[in-house]
Amino acid sequence: MKHVFLTVPTGAKVGLSTVSIGLVRALERQGVRVSFFKPIAQPVTPDESGDRSTSFIRAVTTLTPPDPIPMEEAKKLLSEDHLELLLENIIQRFEEASANADVVIVEGLLQTERFPMGARLNSKLAQTLSSKQILVSALGNRSLDSFNKEIELSVSDFKGRVAGVVINKANIETARETINFDGIGIEPLKQFIIANCPVFKNEDLELIGMIPHDEKLLAPRVSDVARLMQAEILNEGDMANRRVFHIELCARNVPNMLHTLKTGNLLVTPSDRSDIIMTASMASLNGTRLAGLVLTSDQRPDERIVKLCNMAWKGGLPVLRVGKTSFETARDLYDMNLEIAPDDNDRINQAMETVAININSNWIRSTLSSEMKRQLSPPAFRHMLTRSARKTPKRIVLPEGDEPRTMQAAVNCTERGIAKCVLLGNPYAIQMKADAMGLSLPTGLEIVNPDVIRERYVPSLVEMRKHKNMTEKIARDHLEDHVMLGTMMLAHDEVDGLVSGAVHSSANTVRPAMQLIKTKPTAKIASSVFFMCLPDQVLVYGDCAINPDPNAEQLADIAIQSADSAKAFGIDPLVAMISYSTLGSGAGADVDKVVEATRLVKELRPDLVVDGPLQYDAAAIADVARTKAPDSPVAGKANVFIFPDLNTGNTTYKAVQRSANVISIGPMLQGLRKPVNDLSRGALVDDIIYTIALTAVQAQQND
Repeated sequence: MKHVFLTVPTGAKVGLSTVSIGLVRALERQGVRVSFFKPIAQPVTPDESGDRSTSFIRAVTTLTPPDPIPMEEAKKLLSEDHLELLLENIIQRFEEASANADVVIVEGLLQTERFPMGARLNSKLAQTLSSKQILVSALGNRSLDSFNKEIELSVSDFKGRVAGVVINKANIETARETINFDGIGIEPLKQFIIANCPVFKNEDLELIGMIPHDEKLLAPRVSDVARLMQAEILNEGDMANRRVFHIELCARNVPNMLHTLKTGNLLVTPSDRSDIIMTASMASLNGTRLAGLVLTSDQRPDERIVKLCNMAWKGGLPVLRVGKTSFETARDLYDMNLEIAPDDNDRINQAMETVAININSNWIRSTLSSEMKRQLSPPAFRHMLTRSARKTPKRIVLPEGDEPRTMQAAVNCTERGIAKCVLLGNPYAIQMKADAMGLSLPTGLEIVNPDVIRERYVPSLVEMRKHKNMTEKIARDHLEDHVMLGTMMLAHDEVDGLVSGAVHSSANTVRPAMQLIKTKPTAKIASSVFFMCLPDQVLVYGDCAINPDPNAEQLADIAIQSADSAKAFGIDPLVAMISYSTLGSGAGADVDKVVEATRLVKELRPDLVVDGPLQYDAAAIADVARTKAPDSPVAGKANVFIFPDLNTGNTTYKAVQRSANVISIGPMLQGLRKPVNDLSRGALVDDIIYTIALTAVQAQQND
C-alpha cells in the first residue's frame, strides 16, 4: 500500500520546503522508493515563475516530479468556486508523480498574503490524497506553552491523521534563554521538549525529527545577493561560490572597523570611502575570504582607487554597487529573502542532508512496516472516473438533448474526451438554445433528430413487446418518448449507454430499460447504487432507488452486485448488511431476512468481506464497532452499505446527502445487460458529467 505524507506548516517561516525535500533524502537513505509532489506552485517573489521545491528535487535527485498547478490558475479556479475541479487536477498530477513510488512526500501549502487560502487547502489536500500529516514547526524564541498550543491547534485540524512532528531551526543557545534548557546537544533538547510539552503525551504524538539551526543553510551566495539587490557588478570575482554569513555596515574610521574583516562578512560602505575599500582589499590580499564589498550612493568609486585595488579584486573579491544610501542598502540586505536559490545545488544538498540525518530512522522503518489503509477520496474517485472513461470513449445517448444542463454536460464531455455524446432533439432548436446560452457546440458532439430516425424502430419494438399486444400504432406512440427511443438505440447497439432523468422521473428512465434491455443472465434482479462522496471517502449505498422490498435471495444478489460495482470503480469492498439489529441484538422477520441474505453472500462469494446484520453506526463508526461488534471484519470500516428495503435505503441516502451536504453520484443501475443511468431532476452540470463518465466506464466493462 502506498504511503502518502503531507507536510503541513504550523506557522510562518518554518522552513517547509527544506524539511519536505530533506524527508525525501531521509527516505532515500533507507532504500525506500520515494517520490515528491508539490500540488500548487508558490513562487518566492512576484516576478518568479514555477516552484522552487520542485526545482530543487529535479536538480539534485533523479526524480522528475510534474509541474505544480500555477498559483494564478489555482486562485482563478477558487475564485470561480471550482474547488472540486482544482482537486481533480491535483489528483491527476499526483498520480503522475507517485506512479513508481512506495512513499510520496507531498509538500503542503503556505498561507501567505499572495495565497491566503493555503491553510484551508491543506485540509482539503489531506482528505483528497488520504494522507498522513507531518507537522513542520520552528521553536524560535517563544515559550514552550506557546509552542505547545500551536502544535495542539494543528493536531486538532487533522485529528487522528498526524504522523508526527518535525521541529526545524532548533537553536540551542536560544533555547537556554527562552525555555530554560540547560543541556548540551540536539538530542537532549529534543527529549526536553517531549518531556515538557503535554501535546506529545496527550495526543500520543511522536517528535520524528529536530533539525538544528545552521547559519550555513541560511547563507546565500554573493551572486544571489547581487540578483536580489539588482546591483551593478563592478567585479564579479568569486561571487558564485562565496557565501554571506554576516552583513556589516562600515562607516567609521579604519581602526574601528577592523573587527569586521572576517571570512563570510559582506561589507557595506559608501562609494567615496576609499580608506575602507582599500582596507578590505588589503585584507583580501592577506587571505581573509570576505564575502564581498557593496558600495553605495550614486557616485562611483575613484578610478585611481579601483586601479590600486585591482590585484585584490583579481584574487576573487566580489565588488557590487547600488544607488541607495548605506542605511537603505543595509536595511534591504537584512530584510532580504534567504530562500535557497533554485540553482544553488550545494546549499540544496547541504539542507537535505542536515534534515535527513536528524530524522528518526526508526520512525521511518516502523511507519513503513505498517499497512496504511488509504480511502478513495471524492476527487480521486471523480478523476478515476473521467480518466477511465477517456481510455476508450463510448457513445452515450442523452434523450433530453435540448435540456440546458444536459447540453452543457455533453459539450464538456466531448471537449474532454470523456464520451462521444449523442443529443436527441431537433438540431435547429438545440443550436438556437446553445446560441442563447452562449454555448459553442463542438464538432464531435452528435445531434440526432428523433423525427428522422423514429420510424425505423417501430417494427423492432412491435416484435420485442408483442407478448404485451404491442401494435405499430402503440409503438409509434411509445417512440414519441425520447427515453424510449434512446433505449431502442441502445438495444440495437447503436449506442453504448444511456443517461436520462434531468427532466424525467426515475420510472420514465428505468421502465424502458427493464422492458427492452433486461437483466444479465447472472443477475437475479436489477438494482441500483449511489456513490456517496463524503469529505474524505466514497461510500456505496445499495439499493436506494429500485426494489421496494427484496427477499433474502434478492438482497444477497444486490449485495454481490454492489460489491462488484464498488470494486469496478476502485473501491475495495467491505460490505455491511444493514439492519436495526447488530449481530443478533434484535429479532424479527426483517432481521431474519438480513441474516439469511448475509449467509447467502458468504456462500456464493467467499471472496467478499461481508458481515451482518449491522446497525448503521456499528458499520460506519470505529468507536461504536469496538463496543457492538468487536470481532467483525467489517464493522467500523464498511464502505458498501446494503439496506434491507427501499424505504430504509432511500431515506438514509437523502438524509446523508442533505444534512451532510454530500455529493451523490447515481443512482447507477446494475444488473442490466447494458448501462442505463438515471439522474436526479435537481442534478447539476457536474452531476451529469460524472454520470456520463460512469456510464461510459460501465460500457467498457461490458466489453
